[in-house]
Amino acid sequence: MKDKRKYMGIIPAFYACYEDDGRVSPQRTQALCQYLLNKHVKGVYVCGSSGECIYQNVEERMQILENVMEVARGKMTVIAHVAANSIEDSQRLAAHAQQMGVDAIAAIPPVYFKLPEHAIAQYWNAISAAAPETEFIIYNIPQLAGVALTPSLLREMLKNKNVIGVKNSSMPVLDIQNWKMLGGEDFIVFNGPDEQYLGGRVMGAEGGIGGTYGAMPELYLKLESLIQEKDLETALRLQMRLNELIVLLCSCHGNMYAVIKAVLKARGVNVGTVRQPLAQLVGQDEPKVRECIDAIDRAMEKFL
Repeated sequence: MKDKRKYMGIIPAFYACYEDDGRVSPQRTQALCQYLLNKHVKGVYVCGSSGECIYQNVEERMQILENVMEVARGKMTVIAHVAANSIEDSQRLAAHAQQMGVDAIAAIPPVYFKLPEHAIAQYWNAISAAAPETEFIIYNIPQLAGVALTPSLLREMLKNKNVIGVKNSSMPVLDIQNWKMLGGEDFIVFNGPDEQYLGGRVMGAEGGIGGTYGAMPELYLKLESLIQEKDLETALRLQMRLNELIVLLCSCHGNMYAVIKAVLKARGVNVGTVRQPLAQLVGQDEPKVRECIDAIDRAMEKFL
């Protein structure tokens, strides 16, 4: 691994930025990236679940990454999620990401068909081969992908010298310990579930990649600093408050990411709304969005 430190810390999952007519917005993509850069996060994870990648075509995903790199290149870590159900599409995305100079690429397993481990390994290795000079991160999210990373599959993938870590979004924090033990001292594990950032870090994760980080980056950065300072009592209180905020963000008719985008708009960062079939906000959501904004503000007043 070239530099483990670039992966350690708070890495928001980057949100898809659209124009009002639904097209990918280069300007809004750059504005969101600059906003997160100004918050001093470690990096961004581009075109993952929070980036609505499954509702975008290859050209749109390339366009998003290009505009992120316009702002982020040389200033913060960029991990590009490049998985698609078609190996050819995944390889195009991987080769493009390498050309753009990202720090790493990442991929979930193929979804829909439940493939055997040897087929998943073949898929991941084929993607990695399309970006041979770029580090590769396995994305374990069994609750959405329908298949879970296993010790035997990880052992097989560790034969690939480019595999340097796992973004672990399974709920058992024990998985984080397992991947660390199998991967070794230099292996990176990212905590995925935002609700257990503290638990994941205590169990050995070097940092996290999360879908709610961008809505309240200051609070997650504070949580990370508390962990580094070994003030676990305050860290636990903050984690519990973050979990309450996540419940609020999920309490509208609209999808959580539609709520987060409304929160960002209130902060002066307009990234549009979500792409269907994700549910957009309705009128009755407006008071709840205001409640989310006020609750985040109160948490910042208390903990920062």
